[in-house]
Amino acid sequence: MDIRIGHGYDVHRLCEGRALILGGVQIPYALGLLGHSDADVLLHAISDSLLGACGLGDIGQHFPDSDPAYKGADSLVLLRQVVALVQKSGYRVGNVDATVIAQKPKLMEYLPQMQKNIAGACLVDPQRINIKATTEEKLGFTGSGEGIAAHSVALIFSA
Repeated sequence: MDIRIGHGYDVHRLCEGRALILGGVQIPYALGLLGHSDADVLLHAISDSLLGACGLGDIGQHFPDSDPAYKGADSLVLLRQVVALVQKSGYRVGNVDATVIAQKPKLMEYLPQMQKNIAGACLVDPQRINIKATTEEKLGFTGSGEGIAAHSVALIFSA
């Protein structure tokens, strides 16, 4: 069995006039994330970790922000397409462990739905998806409330 791991990272600036979507869940908050798609940093980091594990580059290569087809795109749909690329490469998702870094809003109550959304897109049992949220104790751009970041590690294995 061939086992591989990949790491993903994404960050987006918070701004007015946009919905805050994380893990495919719309979070009630005064600010949203700025980006060409829905700017879901969590799903972007997870997508990059899966693509990295397969040696398939990153989401910017597959879904460029210069392509109008991806304007406002649902990142859960993009994650499903990434999982299809993983499968086409002869692999399956083993597990994903990801962390959202945001001073505000508090995300604890939304984590179970994020886990369920991501598990569905990755075609795995929800217990194979672990999503955490943390603050940065008011340090840096995430701590000051300027943006939200996410890290992800994914394991894939040959099908």
